[in-house]
Amino acid sequence: MEMGTILKTLQDPMGIPFYPVVFQALMVLTFALHIMFVNFTLGTSFLSVYGYLKGGENWTRLSRSLAKATTVNISMAMLLGVAPLLFVQVVYDPFWYASNTLSAAWVMGFIFIMMLGYSLTYVFYLKRDHKTGGGFAIFGIIAFALFLLSGIIMHALGYQLLQPEKWLNWYIKGNTVDTSGTSLHAFQLPRFLHFIIPSFAMTGIFLMLYAWYFKNRADFDKGYLEWVGKTGAKMAFIFTAIQAVVGFWWLFSLPAGFSFFTNPFFLIGAALGIVLLVFLYNAQKDPVKYAVPGVLGAFLTIFGMSYAREALRMKYLGRFDYSIFNYKLNIDWGSTALFLSTFVMGLLIIGYLLAVAYKSGRTSGEYVATPSMNKWGKISIALLLCWIGIVAGLGIIISVRNYL
Repeated sequence: MEMGTILKTLQDPMGIPFYPVVFQALMVLTFALHIMFVNFTLGTSFLSVYGYLKGGENWTRLSRSLAKATTVNISMAMLLGVAPLLFVQVVYDPFWYASNTLSAAWVMGFIFIMMLGYSLTYVFYLKRDHKTGGGFAIFGIIAFALFLLSGIIMHALGYQLLQPEKWLNWYIKGNTVDTSGTSLHAFQLPRFLHFIIPSFAMTGIFLMLYAWYFKNRADFDKGYLEWVGKTGAKMAFIFTAIQAVVGFWWLFSLPAGFSFFTNPFFLIGAALGIVLLVFLYNAQKDPVKYAVPGVLGAFLTIFGMSYAREALRMKYLGRFDYSIFNYKLNIDWGSTALFLSTFVMGLLIIGYLLAVAYKSGRTSGEYVATPSMNKWGKISIALLLCWIGIVAGLGIIISVRNYL
């Protein structure tokens, strides 16, 4: 049986409940949001430990702030990672589940690795100022190493997904079948670095935002904020330039038959990257002024690169005559409406939490919510209660119907 036929056989026989192009667009959007906070997590985690070890008034103060920021970035990365993971499972289910099965032990271990890394980050943040022995830097170092290991696992799973022609050889070794799931079978250095290097560029932009965000706080020294902004702008520019080199390294490592350098999505992504590099070069003059447009430009670049990544995935899988647009369509308006309304509701609630965090952080004293913020909070709680009621009610109704 040909691989293309096998892959189509592995698809869900019930098909998908809505038009695949919608799932694809949302998958790319949510992945871009997710990977941005993954970059923030890796970068702030590393820099918090670096600043702690380097010492000095400025680095010590920044290290403390970044250690706290890492805990928030992890939460956002995990929260925003759920949606693209679900979308991949819907439209690329034969590939995703096969890749996960081949490395099942690592897939299950991923959860525990992240839990441990998250816990150690909190230990480093809460105990870092206690001077005992060699200090608590080891907790931050281990946490960063665990986050990096998590990235390696997800990279391997995503890369294994693209190579179904090798699945059988990975599964059968000699005369035995390997059902342990303890191996990561695929790794490509330029592809991996293309996701890791931006962590330091994005953290540079994060520092620019830090300087902009606290500029009106009376309890923040202006000299310190100027140092943070300039350090961030320099980091952002240097690592964006390195990322451009790594990106072309990855491009030239792709199969020649793809001719991906002529792909319009790649050209758009590359153009956005070049514009961002020029923008960050100019940002060296006044990092605070360029901070907000900088993060917006960075997200736009990540979004463009994410679409290029999706176009590349379709190139890989197109070798087996596989296209998500040929997936059996079985429209289910009820489940689709519930899903999309949940998605919108989630954005409103997350938006409220971020708005409270934003406004309270810019206030040196006690934060008092405005009437509009109080109203937004009450709406968020009401929406959450309604959602719980609807989901629980549907569950009961469906269970009763199935029983009868």
